[in-house]
Amino acid sequence: MNHKYFDIVIVGTGLVGLATAHSIIKDFKDLRLAIIEKEKEICIHQSQRNSGVIHSGLYYKPGSERAINCTIGREMLIKYCKENKVEHDICGKIVVATNQNEIESLYKLELNGKQNGLSGIKMINKKDIKKVEPYVDGIEALFVPQSGIINYRSLAISLFQKIRKNKNVTVLTDCKVQKIDKDCVDTSLGKLKYKYSIFCGGLHSDRLAKLDNICTQSKIVTFRGDFFRLNKNVKNRIKNLVYPVPNPKFPFLGIHFTRMMDGTIECGPNAVFTFKREDYLKNEFSFEDTFDALSFKGTWKLFLKNWKFGLDEYKRAFSKKIFLKEINKLVPSICENDFKYCRSGVRAILLKKDGSIEDDFVFEKNNNNLHVLNAPSPAATACLSIGDKIKSKLFEC
Repeated sequence: MNHKYFDIVIVGTGLVGLATAHSIIKDFKDLRLAIIEKEKEICIHQSQRNSGVIHSGLYYKPGSERAINCTIGREMLIKYCKENKVEHDICGKIVVATNQNEIESLYKLELNGKQNGLSGIKMINKKDIKKVEPYVDGIEALFVPQSGIINYRSLAISLFQKIRKNKNVTVLTDCKVQKIDKDCVDTSLGKLKYKYSIFCGGLHSDRLAKLDNICTQSKIVTFRGDFFRLNKNVKNRIKNLVYPVPNPKFPFLGIHFTRMMDGTIECGPNAVFTFKREDYLKNEFSFEDTFDALSFKGTWKLFLKNWKFGLDEYKRAFSKKIFLKEINKLVPSICENDFKYCRSGVRAILLKKDGSIEDDFVFEKNNNNLHVLNAPSPAATACLSIGDKIKSKLFEC
């Protein structure tokens, strides 16, 4: 397959890559488009291994790309799901304060949500919490009607099927990028020439940028999150979505409860530094990935600033009893035998040299190559909006 020519090559078949391809072929049906994926099947990393939540936009800084794209993307996502029969449910969620210290943060969240256009969000008292979630203990909570649930794997398959219907689209799996030039990408299946390229590499976005000679001051560092499933005898303890008040110092939302589309209830995730970028099992190790992360100054600065948080997360990762303590803050009636491990996911964090975390979307362009360097949550919820944005950025002069 040497020197095959395409108008556009998209690297990565996560939701951002698929949504970008979908956006492009809607407007440019005659373009020759190639989508390449290093795995043997599509969408098996961050896009599939997340919490399955349709985010409202509650947490994001007003005016940020995350906030804007979440608001627009959520509406686009719901419309797409209705039109294409992708199962979803806008069930709402509550964010629960369990002590007086969290009340102020909860009111700040309410204000932030309203600034991001969330109508109908409201504070509810202890009595009203019990009406919404009878087994949840809290002194106050914020009810957010816009939040929902979805199977993102089903969304990815739906997008992929629509893309494949276009005769000008070529999909190449088990195809790893080895070298990037300004008009050619060298892969394990041969060379692809192109006019434009888009790199949606997720966990490996910084490495793809490096192959393209883009000098970044940041590094992808990964954190594994473990999910547990409530047993059938206690799954009635949660009706929809229950979240704690998040610590504003960290980009994680804390251990929360989620009703999945199949009716099961999951709780999690924690957030544990990984020694392998695609670490879905405890104790996996990659020398390359470990050296890459630990030779970066920003990693050590992050560790030093947040050592207690990191230590607590590691304890929870290896002790079910400690994990239970976090669960019991919200639902005291759950016991250690009422839940079991079910799956893990890995989240890519774009870390700066000073140890701070890049908390918004980041795009870098080199000639006609466009790189999505950072696509944090709510990238899955906002994927259709992000796809439109990438399409516009690609053709900018």
